[in-house]
Amino acid sequence: MFCYIKLVRKVIVSTLGVFLFFTTQLFSIELNMYYPVAVGGSLTKIVDGMVDEFEKKNPDVKVNAIYAGNYNDARIKALAALKSGKPAQLSVMFSIDIYELIEQDAIVPFDDLVSTYEDKAWLYSFYPTLMQNGVTDGKVWGIPFQRSTIVMYYNKDIFRKAGLNPNQPPKTWNELVSYGKKIVASNSNTWGVMIPSTGYPYWMFGALTMQNDQVLMNGDGNKTYFDHPRVVGALKYWYDLGNKHKVMPSGTIEWGTLRKNFLEGKTAIMWHSTGNLTTVKKKAKFDFGVAMLPANKRRGTPTGGGNFYIFKDTSDEEKKASMRLIKFMTSPEQAAHWSMSTGYMGVSPASYQTNALTNYVKQFPPALVARDQLKFATAELSTFQTGRVRKLLDDAIQSALTGNNSPSSALKKAQKSADKLLKRYR
Repeated sequence: MFCYIKLVRKVIVSTLGVFLFFTTQLFSIELNMYYPVAVGGSLTKIVDGMVDEFEKKNPDVKVNAIYAGNYNDARIKALAALKSGKPAQLSVMFSIDIYELIEQDAIVPFDDLVSTYEDKAWLYSFYPTLMQNGVTDGKVWGIPFQRSTIVMYYNKDIFRKAGLNPNQPPKTWNELVSYGKKIVASNSNTWGVMIPSTGYPYWMFGALTMQNDQVLMNGDGNKTYFDHPRVVGALKYWYDLGNKHKVMPSGTIEWGTLRKNFLEGKTAIMWHSTGNLTTVKKKAKFDFGVAMLPANKRRGTPTGGGNFYIFKDTSDEEKKASMRLIKFMTSPEQAAHWSMSTGYMGVSPASYQTNALTNYVKQFPPALVARDQLKFATAELSTFQTGRVRKLLDDAIQSALTGNNSPSSALKKAQKSADKLLKRYR
């Protein structure tokens, strides 16, 4: 009996050992990935689903997707984790965080991680305009994932009520004012247009300045053009929409509640991220359209959104696993799925050649607007000392829109301060 019990114990211990061995083998690598949610909705469920599919195909890798709030929150928490001794291996963060991350020696260039022909082909398979915020000094530091342009959503039912052609949205600044006046005149409780000026005011402003044929910074991230006459002119136009033309509320407009205002019919037009597209499609109880932003001297929008980054303080094994995850998440099939599920654009031409996305855009043409607008797009505001420089511009914009300063004086002050911050990087 004693020998029998002893044998049973050996079998149990042996079986447990085999179980533990295979469990260890199944999850030999664990990755922490910080991830921001910028426009709300069900993004976390979509990312979780993509991660689950990756883990099924890569049973040796466990991925912990850590949702860290908005883009600023994600950057702060990811960098704090690096210093805490419990770092993440990769993260989706603002594409414009590149200079700060490099300056802090926090990330590695992808060029150092690719070796095969397949990897190198993948590295250059994305839309070139989306790569502008991810490349500096001839190296790729960020891979496009959650990427967008600003698009113009408009309520076709309100257009019809105002006697406007619902299939001809405004194409110029002057038309935007003209349409807005007709809408306000025929709808006492509806504004003609709303452009958000909290959250990411510099981003919306980058569209206006580009439409006025002027960028906000140079390609080296060490000089800004905030006081350029065309930049000043763009801010004056924004101010005039609410205070002179009366087609938009004066003062500031909240980023976080604008989509709700549009869905409730409080504005006929809103400028917002294409990342809202799928939610608007599901929730709008009216006929709506999506169009490129109107032009002045030209059309224009900055790109926006988040890139994948790999942190330097990770093992070679973790870097390789991170690469596998990023390649999976940005593959044509997954990029197509991501675009259809969220409204963010597919990040590569190949994603739009998949059967799924090809059929989707045939049924829902608005899904092509953000991509087609790339030909008029420029890089989002990104410099050394990005957070501080961006805040200078945000404060200047809001100061002008609320009437506390003129556009000219507000932007001159911001430029003077930005020069002081960036002088040592030239």
